[in-house]
Amino acid sequence: MTVVDLFSGCGGLALGFKWAGFKTLLASDLDENCEKTYTYNFPETPFIKNDLRHISTKEIREHISENVDVVIGGPPCQGFSLANKNRNKVKDDPRNELFYEFVRVVTDLQPKAFVMENVRGLLSMQKGKVIQLMKEEFENAGLGYQVNYEVLLASDYGVPQNRQRVIMIGVRKDLDKKPVFPKKTYANPVTVWEAISDLPQIQASEGEEKMTYESKPQNAFQEFVRHNSQIVYNHVAMRHTKRLIDRFKVIQAGQSLAHVPAEHAAVKRGKPTEKSKIVFSQNNQRLHANKPAPTIAASFQSNFIHPFLHRNFTAREGARLQSFPDDFVFQGMRTKMSWEKGLSQYQQIGNAVPPLLGYAIGNAVKSILQGAIDCVKEPKLFEELI
Repeated sequence: MTVVDLFSGCGGLALGFKWAGFKTLLASDLDENCEKTYTYNFPETPFIKNDLRHISTKEIREHISENVDVVIGGPPCQGFSLANKNRNKVKDDPRNELFYEFVRVVTDLQPKAFVMENVRGLLSMQKGKVIQLMKEEFENAGLGYQVNYEVLLASDYGVPQNRQRVIMIGVRKDLDKKPVFPKKTYANPVTVWEAISDLPQIQASEGEEKMTYESKPQNAFQEFVRHNSQIVYNHVAMRHTKRLIDRFKVIQAGQSLAHVPAEHAAVKRGKPTEKSKIVFSQNNQRLHANKPAPTIAASFQSNFIHPFLHRNFTAREGARLQSFPDDFVFQGMRTKMSWEKGLSQYQQIGNAVPPLLGYAIGNAVKSILQGAIDCVKEPKLFEELI
């Protein structure tokens, strides 16, 4: 079955759908480094690097020669507004445009199904009116879709992370099949240490873009992510000052910058003698080794500390916590200065849909379209994906 991947990012959702047996006909994103990562890892998939507002349906069709079964993507919806009464005339309110461009492509291509992924906060926007409006837009798109949405927890599907995402699935009404969501696959979540313990135990400022493994896989998750890889990529630790490392040394599992003694507290930018009064609970938070990670966001490069080492996570460790396999190589700059264009490797990883969550969703969609409504198959365990 076939997929068109919009707002693709680096390709986490598409990778999950690939594992579920889908072929991606076309991908698109605005970010130049996402394009580099996507085309490196999916060299057979055409990629349009542009704002979807400037990509016509005609251009999309020029890149594909097969019927599209599913359109997938996560259009940015933060700041979405209901203020514009003529909501389909989205030029009047640019915050609405990207969602309506996604609807436009679904309307024009009329796939058998669509999947839209977004943050859980979407449910509470304007007291639930936003998600209801979105549901209604898809219900009336072209031939119309039967639409439903649920909040899925990534750790239920083998991802070593308690990440919650709103997943909206629509099935074209003429198929007379209802949206069904994946069943929970893992009763015992994969922990942080189970996910990363076999990677080279490097200190701050150590590591290289290509490294060799120093130990064998120690559990089923590690067997899975290492299945097609002989090399560790993107495993370079950030440079930290002695002052920062000394701070990390006093932070225990579950603690953060908010818990350090005064001598290790953060200082104001440009005023090293004055302590900062702004402290976020996830700043320099040391993760528990024996629990899944919190949400790995785009800013995770400075949010979290390794369970045992006195440094932040590497990009590869973050990729493991997102369930990317080790042969999925991230391109572009490792970290990013404010003036640099494009998303860094860390930002690409944090923005992505965890591939194992994408696989569970893809498996559910495939089962809906290929079989009876009540025969949705459970995703395979990652041991069986090898």
